[in-house]
Amino acid sequence: MNVTTIGIDLAKTVFSIHGTNQHGKVVVRKRLNRPKLLAFFAQLPPCLIGMEACSGAHYWARELTKLGHDARIIAPRFVAPYRKSSKNDDNDAEAICEAVSRPNMRFVPVKTEDQQAVLCLHRIRRGLTKERTAQINQIRGLLAEFGLIIPQGRYHARHRIPEILEDAENGLPMLARRLLNNINQRILQLDEEILAYDREIEAMARRDEQAKRLMAIPGIGPQTATAILASAPDPRQFKSGRHFAAWLGLVPRQYSTGGKPRLGRITKRGDKYLRMLLIHGTRAVIAKLADKHDQLSEWAKELVERRGYKRAAVALAAKNARIIWALLMNQTEFKTQPMEG
Repeated sequence: MNVTTIGIDLAKTVFSIHGTNQHGKVVVRKRLNRPKLLAFFAQLPPCLIGMEACSGAHYWARELTKLGHDARIIAPRFVAPYRKSSKNDDNDAEAICEAVSRPNMRFVPVKTEDQQAVLCLHRIRRGLTKERTAQINQIRGLLAEFGLIIPQGRYHARHRIPEILEDAENGLPMLARRLLNNINQRILQLDEEILAYDREIEAMARRDEQAKRLMAIPGIGPQTATAILASAPDPRQFKSGRHFAAWLGLVPRQYSTGGKPRLGRITKRGDKYLRMLLIHGTRAVIAKLADKHDQLSEWAKELVERRGYKRAAVALAAKNARIIWALLMNQTEFKTQPMEG
């Protein structure tokens, strides 16, 4: 079969295939069940294969690469412009086949099994923290129905909830007291699970030389370092640190026309989780700037005064992203620069 480019619309059980030859003529258009997919591609000569970024995309890309094919993953928003008609599996496969053949198309780096395992740890931990926040908010709202108010914040709740449940004079009915105690026990269990994952991430970061190099940057801790190493592609795929910051969505959105540049808020493209970790880390840095007098800290102080706390946090996160790219690209160590004079 003379096929050079193939688009696959991934699914759980049935996959749509659209293939063309070197002249762009359609030579394959079919649907395959999951057990037959790899057997079909094993019979083909090496092809350029495209698929949308979704659940299982990295697995299939790795398996197809083992068969000698050039498997590439494309973000769905880059595929949509090539869809000619209504959205269905066959039209999606055709659009993917067209998109993957474009010379300037951007692709999602294929992750290894180890990288995905690290991201599993981060995602499970993230899910537990969301569940803990939901449980705390629920118990705070239920207590408010009885006139018992807990200040915002996890640490206030940790101290106030046991006091309220043990206070026999606050008018809380026994049924509500028992039910709220069950919620509190679940919160305590979540605290232990999250702490165990935090320790595992810290141990993982201590064993990795690149992670230790990144953690020398102010605002980069074990979570951010391990998440970046597991999620970010090879730094050589970016022309500069600014391109890496743009990949994370930490550069201004442009509304430029007629030669007049107009910059707006950050694009918020790329990995939302990495962007959140970077910004939370810089918030912690800004909160402790008073006793710091190096160049980076003085720059951040001036930015806070001129542009405000939130903008300064995002700007420092973008600067950290550029520093991360430089350290990974050049395999160098981060050094704090003292103020001149």
